[in-house]
Amino acid sequence: MRAIIVDDEPKAIELLKSYLDHFNSIELIATFRNGLKAFEFLSKEPIDLILLDINMPHISGISLSKMLPDTIKVIFTTAYSEYAVESYEIQAVDYLVKPISLERFTKSISRVLSTKSQTTEKENQFLLVKSGFETFRLESNSILYLEKDGNYMIYQCVNQKILARETIHEAFEKLPENFIQTHKSFIVNLENILSFTANEMTIGKEKIPISDTYKNEVLKRLENIISR
Repeated sequence: MRAIIVDDEPKAIELLKSYLDHFNSIELIATFRNGLKAFEFLSKEPIDLILLDINMPHISGISLSKMLPDTIKVIFTTAYSEYAVESYEIQAVDYLVKPISLERFTKSISRVLSTKSQTTEKENQFLLVKSGFETFRLESNSILYLEKDGNYMIYQCVNQKILARETIHEAFEKLPENFIQTHKSFIVNLENILSFTANEMTIGKEKIPISDTYKNEVLKRLENIISR
């Protein structure tokens, strides 16, 4: 796994470098004290992990993270705990408050390595969806959500919409664990949620309702994702 450190404090960079030395599976490629220079580097070099300070000159870590591809895992490092909620909305792997201990850092890196393994497994999951006379082979992560419409299920994918004559129960039988029902008419892919409240979640440009029937289970699953 290839990683970089972005922090405007030299001592913070040295500390994180010394911590990373304990992990043979992570290769530190570069360090930066400027977010814009880091972004320029990332446009040319493939990176799996970025240890990212939030308070930096020119561009904040939060702003930089919003410009990164989803494939890059982000661990925020900062002296200010008030940014924690916003960092989780960006789906950061973790949020480390300075001073950072080796024990806490190790826990965070373990999450990264675990998430990387889970993502690799999920990328290989496909399901077959029959629509009329055609059968589509869909990668599960390309499915944003499913919506019940009469006797049909609408598979809303990243680049297409597929109509299948099946029940919610039949759809659930072939979906992986990262899908959950939020409403009598909706099943969502938890990996593609942009934001959520107690009553709805945003996936792409759509607002998906969370009904009282499913609220406790949905919020519990979302809390588990945040606490990884």
